[in-house]
Amino acid sequence: IQNEESVILFLVVWTVTEITRYSFYTFNLLNHLPYFIKWARYNFFIILYPAGVAGELLTIYAALPYVKKTGIFSLRLPNKYNVSFDYYYFLIIVMFSYVP
Repeated sequence: IQNEESVILFLVVWTVTEITRYSFYTFNLLNHLPYFIKWARYNFFIILYPAGVAGELLTIYAALPYVKKTGIFSLRLPNKYNVSFDYYYFLIIVMFSYVP
């Protein structure tokens, strides 16, 4: 999954977001806030938020076949805890939780 373009997408988005956020905090603490940093802090999210969500969702979607095939992070019955957990369906629920 790490070779998917969606991973690069959300990593770039997260990086730009954090650089913008901490630049804003730093300049604000120094009492010298350039207009561009302030503008970027409050406007970049219009593009970065949907791009980040798309990158995350596409990455989860790309991982689904591997998760289903391997059963990674899943707990099947019977076991000593008498509990079942399927990570595949959990990821699907997580993907749908992005909607609201």
